[in-house]
Amino acid sequence: MTDDLAPRELRVLLAVGQERGFSAAAVALGMTQSAVSHSVRTTERKLGAVLFDRGRTGATPTAAGERALAHARRVLRLLDVMAAEVRGTGRDGGAGEGPVTLAGPLRIAAFRSAALHLLPRALGRLTARHPEIVPEVRIVREVGRGTAGEVLDGRADLGIATIGTTSPVPPRLVGGVLVEEGYALVHPAGHPAPRSLPLVDWTENCTSYTREWWARQEWLPPATVQAEDDGAVLSMVSTGYGMAVMPELSLVGAPPSVEITDLGPERPTRSVGYVTTPELASTLAVRALIRELRAVAG
Repeated sequence: MTDDLAPRELRVLLAVGQERGFSAAAVALGMTQSAVSHSVRTTERKLGAVLFDRGRTGATPTAAGERALAHARRVLRLLDVMAAEVRGTGRDGGAGEGPVTLAGPLRIAAFRSAALHLLPRALGRLTARHPEIVPEVRIVREVGRGTAGEVLDGRADLGIATIGTTSPVPPRLVGGVLVEEGYALVHPAGHPAPRSLPLVDWTENCTSYTREWWARQEWLPPATVQAEDDGAVLSMVSTGYGMAVMPELSLVGAPPSVEITDLGPERPTRSVGYVTTPELASTLAVRALIRELRAVAG
């Protein structure tokens, strides 16, 4: 079809989106500005939508443009994966399946505690089995669209995300739970009345389900300190400043200066899992990573 988009046109779109301008995209691509502008106009005609707002300060993606850029990243990534998997198939001239060598980049988005305490073990096992895989990990705050948004936007092949009844797998993605982690009270070791201390919190800490539990606890005061992340919270607690309610992953390797108290059978929990696209879920490298994540989580 004459209106089909070519990979070259998608790469031009991504360059304009990344550089936020036609001139800068032209430099990055080694093209003329007029060629970049013509390519974008042709793509807009084919798609029937304006993808960039042009102005003196550059080019800003419209809502349609943001959606087009996300699809472009995902399409180009699938083309790269197709090439890598075909090259990695056993070199027996097509006589049989043969072994498959997994190689190339594997892009992962993870929130901080998962990136520190869950992902490294899985990646260690993965690269031991498939040394030609090159993991590329981005630490993403698990607020708003979080790691799932990185996958939806085509910036990650797989995201380590908080999922469950109050944070379901987003539409257009697939995923599964890896571990259920409980919350515990964390306070300075040996403190005679830890529940009298100020409460330290951070934005990523809880799902809405946990917040509902939180609101029912009369002994928990409103948080008076909002830290940047769970590492900062743990540091403040360890120096005797306050107490906190934290999930298990955030407490891996906690210093001896803090004490961890179980909150009992009614404690809140958080589901940590993976999300990916339906297309990438069937690719060999993503399937291999999911296997290793399940192994270390189990």
